[in-house]
Amino acid sequence: VRLEFFINGKRRKQKKKARHTGLPETFVVTNPKENIMISFDLDMTLLDHRTDQITPSALEAIEKLRPKYKIVLATGRDMDNYYSTSYRDIVRPDAIVHMNGTKITVGDKLLFEHIFDPKLLRRVLSFCDEKGFGIGMTVGNEDYYIHPEIIAANDIRFWGSCGRQFQDPWKMLTMPVRTLAFVGSREQVKEMEREFPTLKLPMFASGHGADVVEKGNSKADGLRRLAVYFGEKEDLSDTVAFGDSMNDIEVVQEAGIGVAMGNAVDALKKVADYVTAPIGEDGIYKACEHLHLF
Repeated sequence: VRLEFFINGKRRKQKKKARHTGLPETFVVTNPKENIMISFDLDMTLLDHRTDQITPSALEAIEKLRPKYKIVLATGRDMDNYYSTSYRDIVRPDAIVHMNGTKITVGDKLLFEHIFDPKLLRRVLSFCDEKGFGIGMTVGNEDYYIHPEIIAANDIRFWGSCGRQFQDPWKMLTMPVRTLAFVGSREQVKEMEREFPTLKLPMFASGHGADVVEKGNSKADGLRRLAVYFGEKEDLSDTVAFGDSMNDIEVVQEAGIGVAMGNAVDALKKVADYVTAPIGEDGIYKACEHLHLF
């Protein structure tokens, strides 16, 4: 199994970042086997927030890929939560890297999880409470957020309504917390990063908040663990990864082929091997065609 990089029909010996949107340089998968992973972010990569639907062309592409490849969802979400399970069931992935690599599942099997440091968690929640920042998590059908009014207002702004079931956020101190969601401005995110240097807060593509992850965890780390499980190369050289946001940086950089959506943040486009069309212009399908994945 190998991913090969061709320019004008000539094979390059080493992978090089192409950073392009046109078609003069082409990545090609040769001799695909069933253990090769193709990884998709969910929000604004498969799932278009403007329609609240996974784009039909992306689903068509996934069905064409399914016989030859392992389909992986790699997302900042916990795909087992109530607001994500419907998308999980539509995509039917072979494996899921949840919450930026802090939880990994294959079917009903939990392969890995990372739990937030309890002392650090208390400091983070207390700081956000004092500052008036919105932060927390969703578990199952319940939502635990410091300053839930901020989260409710954000939901109404972006989704038109808020149907969350808010609970006492301090219960998080006795719960297994993997990652947190921060809702706020870029300036507030930067303040959090200055206050907590052991955390990273990759911004959401919408710019209205960030994932809160302890350093040492990422989607790329999650895919490496899956690579071992599936018998693929642990360096991800046989992996294709699609994304649009800052929490996709590591996986797009490290995958054999890293694809940024046309609607991706500029920082991701700069490190991607290939920049495809935006989500609303069949970006997933067009990239799969261009890369000769089917």
